Amino acid sequence: MPTVRLEITATPSHVRTARLVATAAARRCGVDPGVLDEIRLAVGEACTRAVGLHRQHVPDESVVLLLSDDADFTVTVLDAAPVGFEPGPLDVIQLLEQPEESFDTLPDAFGLTVIAGLVEDLKITPRDDGPGTQVVMSWPVRFGGPPATPI
Repeated sequence: MPTVRLEITATPSHVRTARLVATAAARRCGVDPGVLDEIRLAVGEACTRAVGLHRQHVPDESVVLLLSDDADFTVTVLDAAPVGFEPGPLDVIQLLEQPEESFDTLPDAFGLTVIAGLVEDLKITPRDDGPGTQVVMSWPVRFGGPPATPI
């Protein structure tokens, strides 16, 4: 599958569309059906985070999803918000050590922590092409590629 590009406006209802497209693409690529729920949840969290940042900072900009299966099934969620979470190696641990009452001030970090619990191969970096963050999530494709299409 070549890379599929999906742009959604900063509207919470479009997160559902992104989840459905990512899950359908993963199934088509041959990802183990047992991880489809994890993909749906992780993509939903990444898109919800990006939509929230866009609504607050750049409401007229689109959130971009890139779906590909070069070696693994990979979903990249790009936001264009001028602020964002810049992760370091201890950020998840530091978040979990925060007092419970501080969670109200950490929605961005919390969403990324949820994603980290769902995705083994996760990279969160600032975008190279401008402001914003890119969240790259990968899952292995089953040996032998996608399932055979019934006749």
